[in-house]
Amino acid sequence: MIDLPDNVPRELVMPFALTPRRATTVNPYTDIIPRLHEGPPIFYGTDVFPGRQPGWVVRRAEDLRKIYADTDSFGKRGNTGFAAGIGESWDIIPTELDPPRHTGFRNALNPVFSPKRMGELDGKVRLRAREYIDKFKARGECDFVRDFAIPFPVSIFLDLLDLPQEEMQQFLDWEFSLLHTDDMEDRVKGTRAVKAYLLNAIEDRRKKPGDDLISIALQLEYEGRKWTPEEVFGHCFNLYLGGLDTVSANIGLHFQHLATHPADQDALRQNPAGATVAIEELLRAYAAVTTFRICTKDVMLHDVTIRAGDRVAMSTPLGSNDPEAFEAPARIRFDRRPSHLTFGYGPHRCLGAHLARRELQIAMQEMLAALPAFTVQPGFDVPFYLSNIIHVESLPLVWAR
Repeated sequence: MIDLPDNVPRELVMPFALTPRRATTVNPYTDIIPRLHEGPPIFYGTDVFPGRQPGWVVRRAEDLRKIYADTDSFGKRGNTGFAAGIGESWDIIPTELDPPRHTGFRNALNPVFSPKRMGELDGKVRLRAREYIDKFKARGECDFVRDFAIPFPVSIFLDLLDLPQEEMQQFLDWEFSLLHTDDMEDRVKGTRAVKAYLLNAIEDRRKKPGDDLISIALQLEYEGRKWTPEEVFGHCFNLYLGGLDTVSANIGLHFQHLATHPADQDALRQNPAGATVAIEELLRAYAAVTTFRICTKDVMLHDVTIRAGDRVAMSTPLGSNDPEAFEAPARIRFDRRPSHLTFGYGPHRCLGAHLARRELQIAMQEMLAALPAFTVQPGFDVPFYLSNIIHVESLPLVWAR
């Protein structure tokens, strides 16, 4: 039993079943999440934050939106712990900044990641999707996670930063140590390795600039001055965290659904243009990411005092499957047009959301165009990995050749 702060009612203490780093063949979206929604609107999780640290969990979409918007009471500064873990104090930009500083950096970045700029990448993204599909479509089978869900979006990330495709596995190994382990020693080693690599890449672009995102960041301004080297690094670290995991997780979850729901797969085959709307419903139903806030002053929520310094888990899987916000949330309806929380809400809404949408839509269009009806390999129980980014570990698909 953990020692509880005096503001935590013992009856609200429970494990947060979505974040302990473990694999399970129990589908969290049909089992764990509905059960959590039967409980209180706020509870104190015993193992919420990396390193199995405790914190508050809110489950209702309405409460999540309020906390997202209340940047005066709920901050992001230092909430990931990566810099502190190696004895440093740099910020992940813009993720770990609070307004007003966040506003200036975000305003500089918004044009770089605008819908128009990201839409200009469609041709390259589509060619990359076809390249990976061509490697397995004649086989009649693939491990979709290994063969597509991971390498496809990661290859786009590497192209955007002009980093070598040959180093993909090294980047993924470091990413695992940063995001998918409770071993703090591994986390520290991974953080240092990524920092050293990115600093070298930044210095290379400073000497030989190109049109990649690192070179662009070196030209951005904040309050009339160029970003400092530390600020450019902080942004590149943010790109690293966002580019190597979240889209891969979403693609795997979406195709797990299509492989196990043939009627939905067939509906999209009949209407390929419907992928744009379908992706929004799948993003809602299979929201994957839990981020965190640090309370900066005492706040009362549902008769519970969240103290200054307390951590709060912002679980998009819970918020986007809230039965008070979405009728029958476990039911996939491609005509729903949901206002989901998968990309967050408010000033910290995901910077890469426009690119992520295009990658997801193109992946669906190209897979359905290239392959006949596919299913999960008979007898295989799909393993879901629970963490602050839920994902499918393996997804063997089969189809008629």
